[in-house]
Amino acid sequence: MPRFSLTGRVALVTGSSTGLGKATALCLGQAGAKVAINYANNKARADAARTELREAGITAELFQADVTDEATVDQMVTAIEGSLGPVDIVVLNATPAQPLNPIEEYDWDFYEQMLDFFVKSPYLLARRVLPGMKARRHGRLINITSEVFQLGVAPFSAYVAAKGGQIGWSRSMANELAPYGITVNMIAPGWIPVERHANDPQEDKDAYLARIPVGRWGKPEEVGWAATYFASDEAAFVTGQTVAVNGGNTVW
Repeated sequence: MPRFSLTGRVALVTGSSTGLGKATALCLGQAGAKVAINYANNKARADAARTELREAGITAELFQADVTDEATVDQMVTAIEGSLGPVDIVVLNATPAQPLNPIEEYDWDFYEQMLDFFVKSPYLLARRVLPGMKARRHGRLINITSEVFQLGVAPFSAYVAAKGGQIGWSRSMANELAPYGITVNMIAPGWIPVERHANDPQEDKDAYLARIPVGRWGKPEEVGWAATYFASDEAAFVTGQTVAVNGGNTVW
């Protein structure tokens, strides 16, 4: 059973029809939050996620939006407010494909795509929800970052650079928003296999697993449990912080 109660809160989890996002939505909902499931294109998959949450007794609704587009972000949040209520918690999880390539094989359009997801999207969502959070003197922004920034993973420069920007933005926003009772924290997962990793080379998986001090793979819900803590009233005095959910693969 959840240790922290989010009863009466509304949580938006971007990119939550699958993977870590869906697991996080499930954990927040199990703690009592009403959950806005965001998806970009695959409605059938989003429908399945909503069904899974509802079967667990969670109030959950679907909201389609490109979280890198200002107009659709505004429309999505307006729709959430009309359906579930004012947004109290935003988990910024949506991500594009993440190919590992030497820098010569990336173009600037790809770098911009990474920045759009990990810097522009948090900016757009924060600007849209912050007036209500400030008025209520309460809010939680939770950024799903990555261990790759601390590790300097290569060849992965576009993704690592964009995650660095997301981390810097989160730290600055934590200081800016603290006087309003709004916290900004980060969760830095390691490689936790989900659906999109199904075709990753087994030798790569074996090599990564061998490096994890805990000696096992992480579970998607372990990211969700960390988000549930950051979203809770018990974490009101915690802001600007990062929890690495990676079995000790990094030491912050």
